[in-house]
Amino acid sequence: MGSQSSPHFLSSLLLLFLLPVAQCGVTYDRKAIIINGQRKILISGSIHYPRSTPDMWEGLIQKAKDGGLDVIQTYVFWNGMSLHLALYLTDLSLHTCSIMTLLQGFPVWLKYVPGISFRTDNEPFKMAMQGFTQKVVEMMKSESLFASQGGPIIFSQIENEYGPESKALGSAGRSYVNWAADMAVRLGTGVPWVMCKEEDAPDPVINTCNGFYCDSFTPNKPYKPMMWTEAWSGWFTEFGGTIRHRPAEDLAFAVARFIQNGGSFINYYMYHGGTNFGRTAGGPFITTSYDYDAPIDEYGLIREPKYGHLKELHKAIKLCEQAIVSADPTVTSLGSLQRAHVFSSESGGCAAFLANHDPNSYAKIMFNNMHYNLPPWSISILPDCRNVVFNTAKIGVQTSQMQMYPTNTQSLMWERYDEEVASLEENSLITATGLLEQINVTRDTSDYLWYITSVDISSAEEFLKGGKLPVLTVQSAGHALHIFVNGQLSGSAYGSRENKRIKFSGNINLRAGTNRIALLSVAVGLPNSGVHYELWSTGVLGPVVLHELDEGSRDLTWQTWSYQVGLKGEDMNLNSLEGASSVEWMQGSLVQNQQPLTWYRAYFDAPDGDEPLALDMTSMGKGHVWINGQSIGRYWTAYAPKENCKSCSYTGTYRSPKCQSGCGQPTQYHVPRSWLQPTRNLLVVFEELGGDATEIALMKRSVSSVCADVSEWHPTIKNWHIESYGEPEEYQNPKVHLRCAPGQSISAIKFASYGTPLGTCGNFQQGACHSPNSHTILEEKCIGKEKCVVAISQANFGGDPCPNVMKKVAVEAVCSSAVQPIT
Repeated sequence: MGSQSSPHFLSSLLLLFLLPVAQCGVTYDRKAIIINGQRKILISGSIHYPRSTPDMWEGLIQKAKDGGLDVIQTYVFWNGMSLHLALYLTDLSLHTCSIMTLLQGFPVWLKYVPGISFRTDNEPFKMAMQGFTQKVVEMMKSESLFASQGGPIIFSQIENEYGPESKALGSAGRSYVNWAADMAVRLGTGVPWVMCKEEDAPDPVINTCNGFYCDSFTPNKPYKPMMWTEAWSGWFTEFGGTIRHRPAEDLAFAVARFIQNGGSFINYYMYHGGTNFGRTAGGPFITTSYDYDAPIDEYGLIREPKYGHLKELHKAIKLCEQAIVSADPTVTSLGSLQRAHVFSSESGGCAAFLANHDPNSYAKIMFNNMHYNLPPWSISILPDCRNVVFNTAKIGVQTSQMQMYPTNTQSLMWERYDEEVASLEENSLITATGLLEQINVTRDTSDYLWYITSVDISSAEEFLKGGKLPVLTVQSAGHALHIFVNGQLSGSAYGSRENKRIKFSGNINLRAGTNRIALLSVAVGLPNSGVHYELWSTGVLGPVVLHELDEGSRDLTWQTWSYQVGLKGEDMNLNSLEGASSVEWMQGSLVQNQQPLTWYRAYFDAPDGDEPLALDMTSMGKGHVWINGQSIGRYWTAYAPKENCKSCSYTGTYRSPKCQSGCGQPTQYHVPRSWLQPTRNLLVVFEELGGDATEIALMKRSVSSVCADVSEWHPTIKNWHIESYGEPEEYQNPKVHLRCAPGQSISAIKFASYGTPLGTCGNFQQGACHSPNSHTILEEKCIGKEKCVVAISQANFGGDPCPNVMKKVAVEAVCSSAVQPIT
């Protein structure tokens, strides 16, 4: 998938960090990456340091470690190279690794190097790419960051998902791949290099897989390990689109499928997605939020059940590690869609993966003279080929439901400044005959470019006597367009990620004499993938035609046009602490006039507590927001149609449109607490369309309720002990674990049932079998506590409500703090 960041922001060297390690050798064979002579199954997660703030890094890395990760993957960003995270990782007493990735996006200036052609056998491009790569590697070496120097970087990636482009470009693509690989290897990092989605990666570079599933992937040489460098944990979100979710059960199933087929390295893309601060979101049309439905959410909070379910999966895999890296699996058919993958090591170890690929039905199978019941679309893991410690479809951890709470901040006192439209032409520095491509003019210094021209209208025109108004049509390469006629907004049009081009057609009010037409073209991120995307266009390229005149139609395309880059407010730095004080702001009732192209400012004190913060921008239209001069990013309250959202099953092959939510719901925008000072924080908003700034609200994000749904025969790793390897396990009751956020406690039990409850978190119902003591038992164990544990046993619940029936406990508990959630 890659990063979906704007090309002005990112070309990346991918780093994989192991933290900290003594000086060690990193090599590979067909089974695994080898560290200090030992084959390792490595579990990694992508955390991109610019998408979080430095004060978040320690917590993110600790949560990754606690979640069972060995490795952190990150990019080094071309236009903002920083070793801060790499250096930071070496200071932490965590046993974690790191990968670094290059090459994946480009600074805008690269587009204007004479004779350049991106990502092909082109000397100007190769010279620039080599210079960047060498510089990064030299910086890393100077800080002794590679594992061969005792540092945390265990391998690096050159290029990113180049396979489709390589095939499209033919021999030039293949030559470029060979050159890039050779250039990287010659840098002498002492650690392996990889290329993802590149079947032709030449030795010694390892070709790797990216995707939702990679169990059918095979390296291009028999002596290379099977590596999955992007296991997609979810999907990005586009403005006006739904939020894409990937069920935890399916992600776990995909990882187990990969491991059972001999895979030994998995990197979750993303493990923490974070935020595209500023104008770094690319695509175009990718949102400021880069949450990605990752195990750690955009705000740095654990997403349950995905985080906990994967943590248990990682524990189960590690129990099987020695058997997996020592032998190839023996595959046995257990049915039409059922298989057993068995790893037997020379030392006598045995591990088995029992798979049911049927998306609709349970499978009862016989393995090693024992019966096993496999849920649909699932794998059971048996680290001793006998006892099940984990099943990918059986979630035993809690589900946490998150909610936004109002802060204790007083109502904001807003002031307003109107962007000047009347004096546009006076400030224009560029005049040309015809229409110019937007990025060629702005060089991406702003999202905004004004196209300005004049139209003379005779007083004899029929429409001036009460006839039909003229129609203006404008064709644009994207991404958004606002039409101003004589200083008044006459209409807007928008593209989308699927169809970036715009065609505006609308009636406009013209007067006798000279009329000024000003087209404000807005970029919503820049392209970052595809063959020769440096040649793709943005902005108004025409034709621009005025229809329904007495003369018929008048083509304005090749008139004289004036251009103004950016907004006057940008030029005056109204978003900064200094610039915001340089103009007179309107106050009082004038603030509530919902006009387009308006700047707003307000001051606020930092809310108490340590919960993550967000801005609710529901009352606004489209624009940009800053706090204390730092850009939160673009906002756009475009909602997905409600019919696009529906419930989905974890079973069956996952694709990004399968599980969608967020229809008709607003998006909140992450406000890093580290950007705030105790008092008088400056909040600046630029609104393109018109909105009610008085309704903007600062919110806290925390847990509203927690649920558990656990069977009395739920497999658990804690039931399995290495001392009893291969022996029947001594049964221990599974437990319900509930935990609110720090500073919260369980204030109520909303639902509880021991028996055969139905439904899912948020809509549980009693089934035919129910213990009447359920609610009382859970209240006694949990009320007033931040966390509680309840064993699932007949004794705990006062007897067996339905003998000879498989029972479970379903519970939903309310988490509360001093501040109550909004309704």
